[in-house]
Amino acid sequence: MAAGLSVDLGRWRREFDELMLRVGGRFARVEPRRRMASFVRGLLAPLPRVNCWTIAEYAGEGCPRGMQRLLSAAVWDEAGMRDDLRGYVLEHFADPGAVLVVDETGDLKKGTATVGAQRQYTGTAGRTENAQVAVYLAYAAPAGTAAIPGMRQRMRSAASIASSTVVAGSRTANSSPPTLPTRSYSRSSARVPAATDWSTASPARCP
Repeated sequence: MAAGLSVDLGRWRREFDELMLRVGGRFARVEPRRRMASFVRGLLAPLPRVNCWTIAEYAGEGCPRGMQRLLSAAVWDEAGMRDDLRGYVLEHFADPGAVLVVDETGDLKKGTATVGAQRQYTGTAGRTENAQVAVYLAYAAPAGTAAIPGMRQRMRSAASIASSTVVAGSRTANSSPPTLPTRSYSRSSARVPAATDWSTASPARCP
């Protein structure tokens, strides 16, 4: 008989509450701090579609305005939260033999309202499509795998691509796709124990 995955729900809730308490201090007000926890629960829930409407309904709210306001207007310390999350991951998974995994992921989009959405090559489709491309960094260790909140970079629209790129809440000079994984890796690797890095990014191509 194959062994099934077992989760101690009581322990999971305690760990979740501990993490939410840890990062909650990065919010300026109590209301967005509480809503942030509800938002994360919604992201983890088995919802058929994940958006502010479905997450708000899962949290028992009658409309999505609160969740939308959390994402668009809440005041919080992004850099401090990145440090908190990195510290949490290392406390549980740190290992000198761990591997840093760099992944360039494309999300296909129908319009251009989303930040970074434009016609560009994405490995998700295997061709040039209207898409948003981001670079993520994961920490893979024997004890588990988790995303490391280092530098996540998204290309902006074609109208502003030559000027700047939004990077984790700040602005920096625009980088072409081949350099994104390197910048992401160098931003975080100095602060995590790892034996090597492994890139899953697809080769960059011009539209």
